[in-house]
Amino acid sequence: MTVYSFARSLVNTVLKPIYRIEVIGKENMPAEGGVLLCANHIDNLDPPVVGITAPRPVHFMAKEELFAVPVLGKIVPHLNAFPVKRGMSDREALRKGLGILKDGKVLGLFPEGTRSKTGEMGKGLAGAGFFALRSDAHVVPCAIIGPYKAFKKLKVVYGKPIDMVSIKEKKLNAEQATDLIMSEIQELINKYK
Repeated sequence: MTVYSFARSLVNTVLKPIYRIEVIGKENMPAEGGVLLCANHIDNLDPPVVGITAPRPVHFMAKEELFAVPVLGKIVPHLNAFPVKRGMSDREALRKGLGILKDGKVLGLFPEGTRSKTGEMGKGLAGAGFFALRSDAHVVPCAIIGPYKAFKKLKVVYGKPIDMVSIKEKKLNAEQATDLIMSEIQELINKYK
């Protein structure tokens, strides 16, 4: 058993009963090929919650500061996470993310780049659009609908893949593509709230 699958099983056992997690739309995740999974970000628990509810293993970009935390910094790389420098263009992280998608794996992103303090969705950063436009990956929107309160229902909704072919034909830039992805996430929130 890998560290990832052990951690996934452990986190599943702890979080699912506490937050009564309801998963909707798992069947929308393509069974194979690269997938860019984009979710809103409302809590520090979002990455593990997406990790336990997604039907395939997810590789996450994580702020590089996590890799410097004693003990945690040694575990995080074994949880399919890799570092990204926030607030700047991190070419190494972009290359790594594109490689994950090219290898037919799932790359999980929180396009806002940081947690929402209000629970409302913030503006997405251009990175999600960059990956969507530069790869042949399926782009799957994901809505996390909280709040994270013990024994209150938490919903994780996986939407249908976004039609990136027509978006690429429109010659959108990375920021515009991100805006479109964010609007799909917002639609899921509005529909399932």
